[in-house]
Amino acid sequence: MQGMRGRTDRIVIIGAGLGGLACAIHLAAAGRQVVVLESTGRPGGLAGRLSIGGFEFDTGPSAITAPEILAETFAAVGENLADWLDLVPLDPTVRAHFPDGSTLDVIPDRDRMADEVRRVCGGREARAYLNYAAYAENVWGTLRRRLRDRSPSSPAELLRPALLGEALRLAAGGVRHGLEHRIGQFFTDPRCRRLFAVQSLLAGVAPHQAPALFTALPFLDPCGKVFFPRGGVHAMPAALAGAAQKHGVTIRYDTAAARLETHAGRARAVHTVEGERIPADVVVLPPVLAESDGELRPAAPAGGSGRASSSCVLVHLGSRQRYGRIAHHNLHFGRGWREPLADVARHRRPMRDPVLLVANPTRTDPELAPRDREIYQIMVPAPSEADAAAAARWRTGLAQRYAGELIATLEARGYLDLGQHIDLAHVVTPADWASPGHRPLRRTSTGGRGPDGHPSGGRRGSGPRVEASNIVFVGSGTRPGVGVPMVLMSGRHAAARITGARP
Repeated sequence: MQGMRGRTDRIVIIGAGLGGLACAIHLAAAGRQVVVLESTGRPGGLAGRLSIGGFEFDTGPSAITAPEILAETFAAVGENLADWLDLVPLDPTVRAHFPDGSTLDVIPDRDRMADEVRRVCGGREARAYLNYAAYAENVWGTLRRRLRDRSPSSPAELLRPALLGEALRLAAGGVRHGLEHRIGQFFTDPRCRRLFAVQSLLAGVAPHQAPALFTALPFLDPCGKVFFPRGGVHAMPAALAGAAQKHGVTIRYDTAAARLETHAGRARAVHTVEGERIPADVVVLPPVLAESDGELRPAAPAGGSGRASSSCVLVHLGSRQRYGRIAHHNLHFGRGWREPLADVARHRRPMRDPVLLVANPTRTDPELAPRDREIYQIMVPAPSEADAAAAARWRTGLAQRYAGELIATLEARGYLDLGQHIDLAHVVTPADWASPGHRPLRRTSTGGRGPDGHPSGGRRGSGPRVEASNIVFVGSGTRPGVGVPMVLMSGRHAAARITGARP
């Protein structure tokens, strides 16, 4: 792969998110001088941390999948992942709770998982699971291999449908239908169909609208191993930042980039809000920052053919109550399926009879909360709020009312007296995600779409306007930057674009 033309000795990376940190580590391994500018006081970006009253809430991903990609990032500078993070395997990775009272554990072992499906749904569905798991693994493995081998000239090039289409043809002999149809070709039991389709819903796309590429997500979660780091998922960017600094990367916290200085079609420096000029041969930044006349600001929502899709409501709870029948991650399905999907996609309103994802991270790491306290995080898909009137509804009482409805729903589904044992509650709504300092969970265009991680995701649609040949994009706003593994891959690809190394 040919590297970027011109000097590439001094790199300025804007943002200490997962993609930026991964890029910094790979560049440090290549001998580049790297400075990371982070506007907040800690690393992480979307994989952030909310600390309230002794409770430590992850604000982004709730677990780590495909840890081998994370290990590869550390290995780029000769570091061992195990020396930086204590990854606890989750078993089960998810417990699905259905309205008939049955539960189905998602187990990170294919034979044991088949036995679990057989116990709940019968032998026919167990055989279907084994076939589906092999199919999903093939999609993910082929997609990852082709993204690596194709060595695109920039992260944005990964948007090209030809590349994704090639991976799908290789994996499945041609995919003509979407995710829900594909799942229906394997499973007949509605519980299995819901379980293996729900990942796309949590990523912001209704299963009947999602492309079959989303089968890669079930391999990473319901078919693959899932880990939770001691200290929470935010321990991951903290570890990446530590490894980067150990190997010469300068990370400057509480330093916000204000504008780019360009000359003759190239960026020459980054100017901070405080007025400092930092010279740069190459600038790396997330596409959620748009540049116009040199000024850096959050990108405006996509226009034209782009359309807002879905966001989420996220409720962080500190509680005195512990429940014995749940797992670290829990999916709670209501009696309806298409109806709650229509609430979000068609009627643009909060879900009734919602599909709920409930995380209980203190089940794995009690140190995330005060003694004898638990953390519960409730996530439910919701319509994104692109206009001021819709956002105002959340800020004038809807947030607290809806959070109360979600708590009541969970009480009806087995979380007895949950509302009576809450020490604190913090609600994040679609209006919050869309405000400055946050990012929308999902924006889609009418073109091809890829899977996002939950509960965080990236911006899609009209890209940032940057007219400089030595600017590279990284992170969850690029493809394959969707979910933790893909964001880390985007960092490696961005570094390879600069250095000419094989990604």
